[in-house]
Amino acid sequence: MWAYLAGISINHDMRAFAANGTDSHVHILLRVPPAIVLSKAVMLLKANSSKWMSEKVRDFVWQEGYGAFSASNLNAVVRYIQNQLVHRRKTSFEDEFRALLRKHRVEYDPKFLFG
Repeated sequence: MWAYLAGISINHDMRAFAANGTDSHVHILLRVPPAIVLSKAVMLLKANSSKWMSEKVRDFVWQEGYGAFSASNLNAVVRYIQNQLVHRRKTSFEDEFRALLRKHRVEYDPKFLFG
């Protein structure tokens, strides 16, 4: 999946510096060109990977939403993404996502956060 997402990004003039995750979520450090808005980039990744994933995993569907944050320390973010399996043993995705929202002062309604 991770290499497939990186390939999709290349085909759409984006660059995936790192892609990894677990069976419940994906992390991608992605450079998106100015001509592509972020929501379009996510839609391209999800739409182009859905058919391929549906052939591999029964009843595969992407979640409805996504989270996106800017990054300045690319090397640290790449290491974080590459070490997802180890990282998930310490902190759940949900707890970490809430912490990121708080850190970046993003207001949210908990009842809509994870569906």
